[in-house]
Amino acid sequence: MKDQERTIARLTDRIVAPLLAWYDKGRRILPWRENPTPYHVWISEIMLQQTRVEAVKPYYDRFLEALPDIGSLAAVEEEKLLKLWEGLGYYNRARNLKKAAQILVSEYGGQMPDEFERIISLPGIGSYTAGAVASIAFGKPSPAVDGNVLRILSRLRADDRDILNPSVKKSVEEELADVMPADRPGDFNQALMELGAMVCIPNGAPKCEGCPWKELCRARAEGLTDVLPQKAKKKPRSIEQKTILVIQDAERVALRKRPEKGLLAGLYEFPSMEGHCEEERVLAYLRELGLSPLRIRELPPAKHVFTHKEWHMKGYLVRVDELASKGDGQRMQGLLFVDPRQTRTDYPIPSAFSVYAEQVEMIRNGKNKKNIRNM
Repeated sequence: MKDQERTIARLTDRIVAPLLAWYDKGRRILPWRENPTPYHVWISEIMLQQTRVEAVKPYYDRFLEALPDIGSLAAVEEEKLLKLWEGLGYYNRARNLKKAAQILVSEYGGQMPDEFERIISLPGIGSYTAGAVASIAFGKPSPAVDGNVLRILSRLRADDRDILNPSVKKSVEEELADVMPADRPGDFNQALMELGAMVCIPNGAPKCEGCPWKELCRARAEGLTDVLPQKAKKKPRSIEQKTILVIQDAERVALRKRPEKGLLAGLYEFPSMEGHCEEERVLAYLRELGLSPLRIRELPPAKHVFTHKEWHMKGYLVRVDELASKGDGQRMQGLLFVDPRQTRTDYPIPSAFSVYAEQVEMIRNGKNKKNIRNM
């Protein structure tokens, strides 16, 4: 075991120069890289968790336009914050951003501290994000180890340890801390991220010919790139069937606020029923709510995958009789009837409902009148 550890250490020592040369030659131009303030690095790294770079860019720009600094983030109303986050998923990340910003305002004068231990103590910040902020924004030699880094080092060294094991991550952090260049720790971490995103990719065959480590990589030499890294098998996701109802009267659509705790807590959704329901059951349910259905049309099915479960959804567009009150935001049996335009600006609706949110866009544009069966 000691010999293997020494071999791994010697190999790790040889990665820095070719990696940084490769990064300098062709790194991507990204907005948070060009102006790497602590706030910019922090926001971008939280957004980039489990989300592709190209998908993040418009969210990042929109977020910074609305909340340009820590003070504005600390003061923002939660529903506005969640609306800005809409589509990125994992909404507790946004809530933790606000909690951390409030601590930074109250305890640090609205500034991000430059010490790793203080950064990691903030809500929603783990060792990876703390290392990224400390190294990129403050030039501190702190490793930033995520799944990308674990994957590429597993292949580089033909390391068959389970990368989901926390002890493996801890050992990699310690190894990288010993070889990080003191003058370019932020570039070193970003180069590792870049290599994992562009060359030693997670899905599909790695692009070994473009890799700065192709002569060093043991997995490439031994034909192991398709079996590394090793990961313990996850439990299969549970499947839940749901029926989603896009309910509209003459001018408004119905939303419902989810509970303050649990999955998608505090966000807005379209009303739903458990299971895949037929038309008659849907209509009976609406009548129980005191609504008068006029027309109904089945909508396309949809699926949304969460970490531990999947929603398999069918949907209906239902036109109901005009409600007596014309006031926006009227509540009825737990439903909130709002102007369709407000679903774009005021109410955060998770991407799980994106297929059905498209129907609201059609309602806004007056294109949702065909093929709705009269009652």
